[in-house]
Amino acid sequence: MTAIVTLADIEAAARGLAGQIVATPCAESRTLGAIAGARLFLKFENHQFTASFKDRGACHKLQSLTEAERKAGVIAMSAGNHAQGVAYHAARLGIPATIVMPKPTPFVKVRQTRDHGARVILEGDLLADAFAAALRVAAEEGLTLVHPFDDPLIIAGQGTAGLEMLAAVPDLDCIVVPIGGGGLIAGIAVAAKAINPAVEVIGVEAALYPSMHNALKGKAEVCGGMTIAEGIAVKEAGRLTRDICRDLVTDVLLVTESELERAIGLLLAIEKTVVEGAGAAGLAAVLANPARFKGKKVGLVLSGGNIDPRLLGEVIRRNLVREGRIAGLRVMISDSPGTLARIASLIGEGGGNILEVSHQRLFLDVPVKNADLDLVIETRDADHLAEIIARIEAAGFPVRKLATTAVSP
Repeated sequence: MTAIVTLADIEAAARGLAGQIVATPCAESRTLGAIAGARLFLKFENHQFTASFKDRGACHKLQSLTEAERKAGVIAMSAGNHAQGVAYHAARLGIPATIVMPKPTPFVKVRQTRDHGARVILEGDLLADAFAAALRVAAEEGLTLVHPFDDPLIIAGQGTAGLEMLAAVPDLDCIVVPIGGGGLIAGIAVAAKAINPAVEVIGVEAALYPSMHNALKGKAEVCGGMTIAEGIAVKEAGRLTRDICRDLVTDVLLVTESELERAIGLLLAIEKTVVEGAGAAGLAAVLANPARFKGKKVGLVLSGGNIDPRLLGEVIRRNLVREGRIAGLRVMISDSPGTLARIASLIGEGGGNILEVSHQRLFLDVPVKNADLDLVIETRDADHLAEIIARIEAAGFPVRKLATTAVSP
C-alpha cells in the first residue's frame, strides 16, 4: 500500500476539520436502489457550505500553514469548486487568498469567488494557462500554492468523506467516486481500504475526459470536448493521485453525457437534491453497469451541487423528452378549417397537454392541400405517449415522432 497518504493522516485531518466543515449525511435511497437493482447509499457532499467536497481539502491545507505563510497569503488555480472552497475557508481563517481563473470562466463563478473575499485574476483561455499564471504570481509574491488535488494534505482532507461513509455504513461492498484530478478518490481509497480491505473503490470519469482511465490502463484516448461534468473535465491525472489509484482503485468507468443528464434528473426528481454533472457521475455509472453492481451495497459520493440554473433547466427538459413525458410529433393534416381543433381534441381526450403548436405549409415536400402540424405535447410517460399517438392515427392522421424536441424555456 502506498505511503503517500495514510489512514493516520486522514484521521488527523478529520480531527482538525471537526466543526470547520459539514459532516454530511450518508443516507440510503430506496427508490434509486430499486431502479439500480442494488442498495445505494448517497454521501451528500453537495450539502457543504460551498456545495462541494472541496471544502474538506482546502480547509485542511489552510489549517496546516505556518503563521508566516498565513500572513503572506495563498493562491489557487480553479474555475469552480476548488476556487470557492479555498476562498471561503481562507476568509474564515483570516488568510489573504488569490484565485487565478481562465478568462472564459462564467461570471457567476467569478462573482461567487470574489464574494468570499478572494482576489480574482483572470488569465488565459485554458486551465493550463491559469495554472502557469498562478505559479508565476506565487513566486513573485511569496504566496503558498493550494493545489486542487496533487497535494498530500488536500488528499487527506478529501479522504475524511470516506471515513464518514464507512462510519455510517461499515459493510459497503464498494464506493463509487467521481474522478477529476483524483484527490477525492485517492483520499477515500486510502481511508476505505485501510478500514475494510475488502471494499472496492471504483472511479468514474466523463467519457470525454478519460485521464485517469488512460493512466491506469495504459491507454491514450483523447481528452476534450464539451461536457456537463466540467468539474471532472481534467486532461491529465495528478501524479500523486495516480500512484494511489494504481494501488487501491479497482477500476475506472466512463459515462456518457446522456447518462450524466439522466442521473442529474433522477437525483432531482427522486431525492430532491441538486447535483452538478460531476456529482451525478457515480449514479450514472451504476445505472449504466447494472450487472456489475446488482445486489451490492454501494456508496455513491454526490461530490458537488454547483450547476448553473439555466443548465439544470435544460437537463430537466431533455430528461422529460427521454422519458416520453414531453414529445415532438409531426401530424399530416388537410389544410382545412377545424382540423387543428380535431387534433387538439384527440390529444385532450387522451389526457395529453399541448405545449407548442405550429403549421408547416410552405415546404415543397408537403402536398399543396395538406399541412404538417408540429406539436410539442406533455404526457405521463412513454406508454401514455404511445396511446395518444395511436388515438391520433386511428382517426386517420399519420403521425411521426420527431427525433428532437425544442421546448421553449
